[in-house]
Amino acid sequence: MENKDMPHPEHDKHLCYLNNLRFQATNAEDYKALIKNAQYYCQNCGRAAASNKNLCKPVKI
Repeated sequence: MENKDMPHPEHDKHLCYLNNLRFQATNAEDYKALIKNAQYYCQNCGRAAASNKNLCKPVKI
């Protein structure tokens, strides 16, 4: 079921959303896995991630 409060589908997997939940502080190893060997950056927030699925507006680095 889609969450109506999300700006777009799958947003709950994006780094900007996870950062707001302090995921990087509470799940450091999981967060590191998302950003290790980053191949994409987000045009919205500037964060980098290994997968384009973890960013709102991914661009290949």
